[in-house]
Amino acid sequence: MTRSHVRLLVATTGVLALLAAAGYRAVVSPEEATQTVAAGTGPHPVLPPPNKTVVPTVNVATPIGWQGTQAPVAAPGLAVHAFATGLDHPRWLYRLPNGDILAAETNAPGTDIQTLKNRIAGIFMDRAGAGVKSPDRIVLLRDTNGDGIADQRSVFLDHLHSPFGMALVGDTLYVANADALVRFPYHEGDTHIDAPAEKLVDLPAGYNHHWTKNILASPDGRSLYVTIGSNSNVADNGMAVEEGRARIDRFDIATGTLTPFATGLRNPNGLAWEPRTGALWVAVNERDEIGSDLVPDYITSVREGAFYGWPYSYYGQHVDTRVQPQRPDLVARAIAPDYALGPHTASLGIAFSQDSSLPEAWRSGLFVAQHGSWNRKPKSGYRVIYVPFADGHPSGPPREVLTGFLTADEDHVHGRPVGLALDKSGALLVADDVGNTLWRVTGQ
Repeated sequence: MTRSHVRLLVATTGVLALLAAAGYRAVVSPEEATQTVAAGTGPHPVLPPPNKTVVPTVNVATPIGWQGTQAPVAAPGLAVHAFATGLDHPRWLYRLPNGDILAAETNAPGTDIQTLKNRIAGIFMDRAGAGVKSPDRIVLLRDTNGDGIADQRSVFLDHLHSPFGMALVGDTLYVANADALVRFPYHEGDTHIDAPAEKLVDLPAGYNHHWTKNILASPDGRSLYVTIGSNSNVADNGMAVEEGRARIDRFDIATGTLTPFATGLRNPNGLAWEPRTGALWVAVNERDEIGSDLVPDYITSVREGAFYGWPYSYYGQHVDTRVQPQRPDLVARAIAPDYALGPHTASLGIAFSQDSSLPEAWRSGLFVAQHGSWNRKPKSGYRVIYVPFADGHPSGPPREVLTGFLTADEDHVHGRPVGLALDKSGALLVADDVGNTLWRVTGQ
């Protein structure tokens, strides 16, 4: 053994001893929140100074599933029961015109670049229930007798590639795979589609730090809006590999062209049309690793041609000094989002409630599924909330719709809410990927 090897061994041993002496929790949770989730919520969230640590805070909950009659806890005046159980990592939902529900059983494609950081992150994501192999299919669920429970189930589409967003335009069903937008012929009442996928356009893939691609059809049926998340937290691998990422694109169905609609959105997910103004709204996951209090995830209306800051700034023009070189020209035009949803809540699915059959108090706002944090101590999210709207804009603090996903000690999680949809009767459906269940929320 050479002298340099000896020095390296001694140094490594010293680091390991230091970590052991510090204790596991001190290593994975080097800091904790100084303010409440509520402080980082609303149109004017409190944004304290960044608190970057050598090792990012890692605080995950271990999945234990739902046992027996266990279920999430519904808000007073609401009730919840299982619409479908025994699914395989259901993440996203879509309701067909005849009332059939499509659920994308899916997970990451496993194509992340294999850096040391990603390998370590993968270990913790496995602990959080995100390490299962992607089923790569869409299942169809049908409630034939109207009792609020799916009594028919079939594999609607399979051999997909980490499918996520779905949209029906006329007699064509569009599906967003992790790497491409594809389409299939659809006839009302179909329970399975045998036709091969027709690829329309490639979508950015490869590193796939954020692999989910959601789609939403325009009201006139001429376009699809496509969400594409970033390849990293804050351009960690350079901006070249972020080309075409962190944005919402618009796909013209007639011409087959894909063009930018809005940029600087780190990880956009849920999309919906606001019923009063017709504006496009999106839920966005913001950046990590600068403390438990930063940065709030958010919902916002989306302006065509607008830039929302990523990676150079957050929540408008708050510069992220980790990103070098900076782009003051872009920061100067960065738009602040409309409404913060709390730091690290992982807010994903959204659904406006105007067609809901829930009590009146829940019919003028936006439902939001918060998948739950990994980079905050204490944890945040792990619930479904309702943001009231008035005149097309958020008009008050959020109210909890479903809780009880996270155990009281915060060490374990029964399930994690992801995708949302209203069924034909107006009840709220919630995809629970870790609990392998679709929950149905109604009035009591």
